[in-house]
Amino acid sequence: MADFGLFIGFGAPRSGREVQASKVFGEVMAYFTGLKQSSEVENVEVAILELHGGDLGGFILLRGDQEQLGRVRASEEFQRLLLRGGFAVEHVGVVSALLDGEAARFVGESNSITADLT
Repeated sequence: MADFGLFIGFGAPRSGREVQASKVFGEVMAYFTGLKQSSEVENVEVAILELHGGDLGGFILLRGDQEQLGRVRASEEFQRLLLRGGFAVEHVGVVSALLDGEAARFVGESNSITADLT
């Protein structure tokens, strides 16, 4: 499985925009499902979080190689859906993620680079 991801986090629907939030979520999931079916991303994972007192209500994790995810992130459709999502849902954000083996490699390299600082 690919060791790179795009983490798309989101909060609660904006007050009075619950119907729009549900509509946009459906659009987003249709788009991401299409990306997976066409092998433009390797996997799509969705999580809705239980109430915990924070701003993060859930996230979508797209998994793929760096080039695939870069193309997705730069695409007009991805940007359009982010804009629509930000209209309907609070705290929409996207961040690149190192996963599994790539995360382990990063931690090992970081430990090596900083070993003389302890």
